[in-house]
Amino acid sequence: MSKIAAIQTNASDDIEQNLVDVRAQIDRAKEQGAELIVLPECFGLMQSSRRQLLQCAEQDGQGKIQDFLSAIANSRNVWIIGGSVPLKSSHPTKVTNTLLAYDNNGNRVARYDKIFLFDVTLSGGECYCESDYTEPGNSFEVMDSPLGKIGLSICYDLRFPEMYRKLTQLGARILVVPAAFSQTTGQSHWLPLLTARAIENGCFVVAAAQTGVHNRARKTWGHTVIIDPWGKVISELQSECGVVIADIDLDLLQRIREQLPSLKHCRPDLF
Repeated sequence: MSKIAAIQTNASDDIEQNLVDVRAQIDRAKEQGAELIVLPECFGLMQSSRRQLLQCAEQDGQGKIQDFLSAIANSRNVWIIGGSVPLKSSHPTKVTNTLLAYDNNGNRVARYDKIFLFDVTLSGGECYCESDYTEPGNSFEVMDSPLGKIGLSICYDLRFPEMYRKLTQLGARILVVPAAFSQTTGQSHWLPLLTARAIENGCFVVAAAQTGVHNRARKTWGHTVIIDPWGKVISELQSECGVVIADIDLDLLQRIREQLPSLKHCRPDLF
């Protein structure tokens, strides 16, 4: 079995400090035996304004956050899934919200652009319109890793089960969900949705989250978890920053899929 870790952070609009904090947590995870580490959405920058987001967006393949991910994966000899990095897009006033993965030599092995954008108005006037400043992705991504095939997603993607079924059909055994889930929705929906994605697809789910108050305004739910294919939470962290870690037992996954073969009972002729 191999160990996977997920990191929970309280990112701000200070990139340098965020990377210092993330480095410390990566080292903690490595000390505990993690071979692959998942970082949350916006781990390098929780922008205080759209202007800052556009100013700090990086060119694909170069930039402070990307250099950090490559260097630390190589120096710590660990695979890193960087929850999301703002990259420049073809639109002058929009970025892509992009997950980047690196192998233990610091080579980039996967890119996934967030497909589903968080455009909602919640009770109390809490409003988000991610599409105002983000270009959506248009393709699914499953990456190879020493722990098995991993299906990539980000935050609001979690509400679209058809996406995770497709990732599973493409071979995913682990589903990662880096997130900055709002406190309002997170307290009601975060764990039930993650558990459902694990059970219905017979996959491990690794959800690395932001937590707390950011830049005196935005609040995120936290509650980083690792869930097994039966829907059991095997490692979790509530609201504090830190690391969760668990063994990825692909033999267990196979047994569960054999005992409850719902994936074999799909009806593609109907839907």
